[in-house]
Amino acid sequence: MSLARNRKITQLQSQYMMQQERDQQINQRRKRGLVRRLTLFGILVLVSTVVMVSTIFSQSSAINEKISEQKKLEEELSHLERDEKLLEEEIIKLNDDEYIAKIARRDYFLSDENEIIFNIPESE
Repeated sequence: MSLARNRKITQLQSQYMMQQERDQQINQRRKRGLVRRLTLFGILVLVSTVVMVSTIFSQSSAINEKISEQKKLEEELSHLERDEKLLEEEIIKLNDDEYIAKIARRDYFLSDENEIIFNIPESE
């Protein structure tokens, strides 16, 4: 019965009704535009967030690599400085004639006057 009533009701084509329909259509367009703008803005925010996060991760991994490389190089530097000190001491010793004579006797079995060299094998 209600369906029959609805069919019998006709809409009025008044100026007020047309204005209301236009306002309703404008509001719908505004809502669609707002949804589109918010969606576009959300996509831009998401893309920029992904780019920033990936940049931060890549930079942190690069920093970690640099830190490990720095530690390795500092360790190598300390070894080289130790070797440099030993070599400088060796240079100072090599300027001493007594030290050179001692090395020559030890390595090349050279003897001093009235000196006899005995070669004794080292025990294991």
